[in-house]
Order: sequence, then structure tokens, then C-alpha cells
Amino acid sequence: MYTTILTNLENGIFTITINRPDKLNALNSGVFADLNKALDEVYQNDAIRSVIITGAGPKAFVAGADISEFNQLSKADSMTLSKAGQDTFFRIENSPKPIVACVNGFALGGGCELAMSCHFRIASENARFGQPEVNLGLIPGYGGTQRLVQLIGKGRALELLMSAGMIDAATALSYGLVNYVVTAENLLAKATEILTIINSKAPIAVAKCIEAANAVFDETKDGYNTEVKAFADSFDTEDRIEGATAFLEKRKAIFSGK
Repeated sequence: MYTTILTNLENGIFTITINRPDKLNALNSGVFADLNKALDEVYQNDAIRSVIITGAGPKAFVAGADISEFNQLSKADSMTLSKAGQDTFFRIENSPKPIVACVNGFALGGGCELAMSCHFRIASENARFGQPEVNLGLIPGYGGTQRLVQLIGKGRALELLMSAGMIDAATALSYGLVNYVVTAENLLAKATEILTIINSKAPIAVAKCIEAANAVFDETKDGYNTEVKAFADSFDTEDRIEGATAFLEKRKAIFSGK
């Protein structure tokens, strides 16, 4: 089904592994096509409760876009490429199911942008983050100029964007770019631990948390109004009744996603 990624579904957690280790998992048209097919599955398969995105091999999460595809592109082609990449990453950001990036090794350029589109990030100790596009006479085109500012602030973001600087995992943690730094051996286990907890919660409420939090950065939406509607939507569910009943009966809630 896929040529550039590997997938696995276990205990409700769907793992997507970018699988081009000989190219440091660089993003090309094939990866984007496969990633979009995998996201179709995420959106449509009720057995999937949450998602991990990672890269194959010890060296790289995704070391950037495949530059070999760039030179034959016209200006119009470049706009199409940028918009298509943004659209894919919006699908990740707006997924009603939590998507976590497990960053092993280099997350540069499009790889950093992919990681930032996920709902949060966990890094191995050897992770490295950066947006080196100015070295190519370019800027990030898949949302990097926007999400990096959102996540670490304008001053730090502009320094990295303009200098093509690279930061290590400890710095990424101090900047708030990642939630945790763990050993490479514990990377997937840490994500699984967190997602197992999230998967035990009410799925509709989890989706509404994502929707409301994303509204903070959407200029077309009033975040507080989004919260009011999301609160009402989650209030009017079987899971809300089950959650309240279980609380009053001092037992663990069993959520159905309805």
C-alpha cells in the first residue's frame, strides 16, 4: 500500500514511520502521497485512537525536503508545492486524534515543519532541529515561519530562520519546542505511555481540546467562541454522561466515543 512509509496499529496507536533512511528520510512527492493516504486512514479508521510519526533509522527523523526535485520547478510550481505541503501539515495539525512526533536525529527544514505540525513533540537525546532554508536562498514553505514563532517566540524563531542555526534536544526542551527529551531507546515507549493515557479519555472531548487550542492561532476564528461551542458539543454526548456518572459513582469511566 505504501512505498515510502511504514505503518503499524497496536492498541489504538497508529505508528507512521518515514522510511527512506538512505536519504535521511527526506520528504519528496512520494512521501507526501503516502503520508496523505495514511492520514486518510487516521481520519476514517475508528480503531485508530492516536498517532505517532517518526523516522526510520538512528540518524534522522526527516532531514528536510528532497532538494533534487527543486531545480526543475517554475515559480508557479513552487507555489503549488508550498501550498500542497502546508495542506498536508494542516491535516496533521487539525486531526481530531492526537498526533505526536517522535524525533530521532535530524529534524531539519521540512522535517522540522512536519514535527511542528504535530500536536506535540518528544525528542531523543541526539535530536537536532533547524530551518536551514536560507542556505539554499529560500525560506520554509510548509508552515515553518508560522509555527516556529508560535512555539518558541518571534525573537528566537527569527534568529533560527535567518541564521540557519541548529539547536540540540536540550535547547529545544528549554525553548518549549519539545515536551520531553529521552534516550533513543525510550523514545517510542515514552510516546506510547502518554498516548495510552490520552486514549483512555473521552475521544470527542480530546478532539474538542485540539480544535479549541488550534483556534488560538487561527485569525478567522474567535478562540473563546470556539471553546463555548466545543464545550457544548462535548456536553451533549453519551461520554459526558458516562464521565459524570462514573465520577459520582467513584469508578473509572468507560468511554464509547459517542
